[in-house]
Amino acid sequence: PTLMKLGLEGPARVIYTIYSPFCHQFAFRSFFLYGEQPVYPRANTGMDVTPYEAYVSEIEDFEGIDLYGFDVPFMMASRGFVGNERMGYKVTLCERDISIYIAIFIATLLYNIPYVRKRVRPAPLWLYVILGLGPIGIDGFSQLLSYPPFELWPTRETLPIFRVLTGGIFGFMTAWLGLPYIELSMRDTRRQLEHKLRQAGILA
Repeated sequence: PTLMKLGLEGPARVIYTIYSPFCHQFAFRSFFLYGEQPVYPRANTGMDVTPYEAYVSEIEDFEGIDLYGFDVPFMMASRGFVGNERMGYKVTLCERDISIYIAIFIATLLYNIPYVRKRVRPAPLWLYVILGLGPIGIDGFSQLLSYPPFELWPTRETLPIFRVLTGGIFGFMTAWLGLPYIELSMRDTRRQLEHKLRQAGILA
């Protein structure tokens, strides 16, 4: 978004493209910088901001597209739209993904504190399923299954705050589960390597 703001559209679009395999990059589920709002949720969220549809209705790339549906043309246009001077420019990853990675980063910093690292054990799997997978699964699938081709209940578009919270919890729980196991694995690898070096007479 900063490159777009500076007018460096070429390099900016390269970065968007690099990240595109890892995220849907829908503009209505992404954070924006340098614009009128930090987020542009869809009208059916009921959030007290100007909805996404009101902004993109004036944009040429969305002409002839049903802005209140969720068909392929709408999804592709929303994925390809990176922003403009009025709305600002979207971050390369969606709100939930950003929250996941920030939570993992913060948890990793905390885990690297010796006092914490010595006392933390891997999160129990049952707790990971309940707290890590449960909220993000309920939030994500309740939304997914409300859209075509499923349409199991009235269309639901989750609020940005729920994306941030469920992503953050998932990221933190994933770090809590994974980091202690990674450290144990590295300890075993180090012991094996030291043993082999001693046998070879390289290490005293």
